[in-house]
Amino acid sequence: MTVPPPSPVLDRRPSKALIIGLVLSGLLALGVLALLLMSGGAMGFGLSALLAIAPLPVLLAAVLSLDRLEPEPKLHLAFAFAWGAGVAVGVAILLSLVGVELFARAGYGQQAVNLISTVVLAPVIEEALKGAALLLLLRRRREIDGLTDGIVYASMAGLGFAAVENVGYYLMAYGEEGVGAAVQLFVIRGLIDPLGHPVYTSMIGVGVAYALTRRNAARFAAIPLGYLGAVLLHALWNGAASTGSLAAVAGAYLVIMVVLIGLIVITVVERRQLVSRMGAYLPAYGATGLITEQDVRMLTTMKARRAARKWARGVGLGRQMGDYQQAATELTMLHLRAEREGADPVRFEAERDLLLGTMARARRW
Repeated sequence: MTVPPPSPVLDRRPSKALIIGLVLSGLLALGVLALLLMSGGAMGFGLSALLAIAPLPVLLAAVLSLDRLEPEPKLHLAFAFAWGAGVAVGVAILLSLVGVELFARAGYGQQAVNLISTVVLAPVIEEALKGAALLLLLRRRREIDGLTDGIVYASMAGLGFAAVENVGYYLMAYGEEGVGAAVQLFVIRGLIDPLGHPVYTSMIGVGVAYALTRRNAARFAAIPLGYLGAVLLHALWNGAASTGSLAAVAGAYLVIMVVLIGLIVITVVERRQLVSRMGAYLPAYGATGLITEQDVRMLTTMKARRAARKWARGVGLGRQMGDYQQAATELTMLHLRAEREGADPVRFEAERDLLLGTMARARRW
């Protein structure tokens, strides 16, 4: 008897490489924070860490809300966050110090070196390192089914990077001018522009996701163009901030907000497209008894899906309804991948049957 291959959709067991990467990234993040603690003292570090962490729950909730329809594995999201907070921050500090030293030895003055470091080195180095999390996840390429997935993973890496970087910035402000300066900087970095790093790196996320989910010639340019977009946005903000001009900062902020709105539009359009495709694929499974016309109507609008989950929780079937909706969504994604990339018939049938089995076990209404 031939055992069908496991479905990558349902088999969520993490690879050893992913676990090792998560652990190493986490340890490196702790190492960077320990160095900041030793350099700034307990009082300054405690205040800086509190300010850096304060907006994180809201920011994480905002990013993860984009991923409601087809949630990514939690361990993959944690890896992206930890990579940004650990490897990206640690290596960025090292490379930036080396770059500053090279420009100083080349005869550039201190003011020029500071400007180059802020406007050139930081964007080029930091975006490459944050974006590397997306490239590493290419090994789990079936987890990235659309542009939204790329945006979510990139945003997680950006939030991790920003959290640790902000501790350093707040600590520096505290050491120079006290609590007031740290709080003032928090208003700018933590309240006015908390999504800077996620937005920059999302350009890379869009590029990686486009390259994975398209089969046209443009896909070969998507990743470098995404990286270029991330660097330019990052450099725009850093350059505007370094001028001290309120008009320049406002202009850069406006550009970043326009890009943020564009990213949100992408996720909304993709979500609607996926929901509409459910209406095209799922009725074919009516003969199985697992999907009725009423189920299709329930699955094909976000409002109806929420209402169904609310009803199911009221009758003690909340988990089953969540599993059913998730499996139906994954079944639609399976058809979309097969349509986009082609699929081995045996593997397609095995994955399809596993998903239908999940729906059968969950359906209790």
